Amino acid sequence: MANIAVIGERDSIYGFAALGLDTFFVQAEEEVRQCFHQLVGGGYGVIYITEAAASLISEEIEKIKMQAVPAVILIPGVWGNTGAGTANVKKSVEQAVGSDILFHN
Repeated sequence: MANIAVIGERDSIYGFAALGLDTFFVQAEEEVRQCFHQLVGGGYGVIYITEAAASLISEEIEKIKMQAVPAVILIPGVWGNTGAGTANVKKSVEQAVGSDILFHN
């Protein structure tokens, strides 16, 4: 089984450690970038990253999303939700099923 990592601000992700996930506390852009690249090359199958942290390295994340592994999933932080995580899930569902399942008339 592949490991699961969570990257983000301490207040947003410290609870994930209780679930047995590997947590990596970051703040500055360079910390986020170094941690992300280390995890991508470190055998992790899933990397959860807060939307705030992901916004600092969005180009790197887009490059990795072209690969099957690891799956990179954006999650909201304690300081709010930018909607980026929801938009990414919506895009993935549209690609998989061929239509927008959240569209309401």
